[in-house]
Amino acid sequence: MSPESQLIWEREIKAFRDYIKLERSLTQNTVEAYLRDISKLKEFLELHAIDKIPTQIQSLDIEQFLVFLYELNVSPYTQARILSGLKAFYKFLYFEDKLTEDPTSLISSPKLDRKLPEVLSVEEIDKMTAAIDHSKPEGARNRAIIETLYSSGLRVSELVNLQISNLFFDLGYIRVYGKGRKERLVPIGSEAMKYVEIYMSEVRNKIKIKSGEEDMVFLGRRGGRLTRVMIFLVVKDLAAKAGIHKTISPHTFRHSFATHLVEGGADLRAVQDMLGHESITTTEIYTHLDMDYLKSVIQDFHPRNGGGGI
Repeated sequence: MSPESQLIWEREIKAFRDYIKLERSLTQNTVEAYLRDISKLKEFLELHAIDKIPTQIQSLDIEQFLVFLYELNVSPYTQARILSGLKAFYKFLYFEDKLTEDPTSLISSPKLDRKLPEVLSVEEIDKMTAAIDHSKPEGARNRAIIETLYSSGLRVSELVNLQISNLFFDLGYIRVYGKGRKERLVPIGSEAMKYVEIYMSEVRNKIKIKSGEEDMVFLGRRGGRLTRVMIFLVVKDLAAKAGIHKTISPHTFRHSFATHLVEGGADLRAVQDMLGHESITTTEIYTHLDMDYLKSVIQDFHPRNGGGGI
């Protein structure tokens, strides 16, 4: 590839990086993944002595690149992820009016044999909560953790960073910060609120809290916020005690939250909005639902509130 082409590639990649990092507020991991995807296409061009700048790439070039990946025995999942990064790059160039046609627009991702995530039944969740030892201080905390994960479908990172100042129990909501620090309000069920309040009034207020951690909801015995690994260990331990042999993690409660709501009759768009999926917060494909409706979905369809046809 000529030096001139190299410079143009570097310039366009930098512009794309700045866009997804600053304007779309994607996480550093996502930014780096997208940049690696583009670099793989560039390496393919160099390997085959194809001297083209980004705006000269055509659909045939992308297709040949995907064939190249297939012949290298790259998995369909990885192929699909790389194509996703290229689609983002070329969509950016298209909207910047740097090309008149997106070469990736008509290229479909490889078909994937999707493995459905494990989902816990209501009975299994009840078994896990029944396995909690409430005679120990961490018992109240762990019950509050399980109920919060299941009641609001939080990611584990959102749970460990949950702050007291973001609990609005009088309104039935909590404020969480998801991927890319995107803020959303999530309804929380009455059972979860009850056990969080028990934990805070009977256990948390007796802990010597580390400086800077005063606003964190869930704390360890030494007064610091819990880590993701700690939450994982709590979940695994309770599953073992409850005799549940599924491969589960804190994220399983998020899948169970969504599955039970949908099975109970909740509107899929409302569930997606509560989960804070990027497809909701970064595009206009889905309508934005008002918060009273989201709260009613939790009240009407979540098993912990007596709703749903599960």
